[in-house]
Amino acid sequence: MVNLVAVVAEIVAGIIILAPVLWIVGRAIVGKTASLVHAAWIVVLGVIINTVLGAFVQGLLGLLITLLVWIGLIKHFFQASWSKAAIVGIVATVVLAIIVIVLAMIGLGAIIGLGALA
Repeated sequence: MVNLVAVVAEIVAGIIILAPVLWIVGRAIVGKTASLVHAAWIVVLGVIINTVLGAFVQGLLGLLITLLVWIGLIKHFFQASWSKAAIVGIVATVVLAIIVIVLAMIGLGAIIGLGALA
């Protein structure tokens, strides 16, 4: 069963964190056809479609379909070729991973710092 609250939370988090990354990477690779609004739509539709697909298709096939859906959304909204859409997806994933690592390090540092004050 799909948890609606979890899906909404994932959409909100994706719009706040993933959409700006997609937009910046899209602008750098595709050009002016990549907008922040389009990036937000990619996130919203991607999360919804992946949630529905995840209920029916799992494993390697589910992963491949999910990748094609995200690349297809990037291709459609940023008006890019399949190859440019794939590059945007790869670069955005790498940038997002770096951001998550940095945020985790900052968060861990804050927790350690607060622990030292106690």
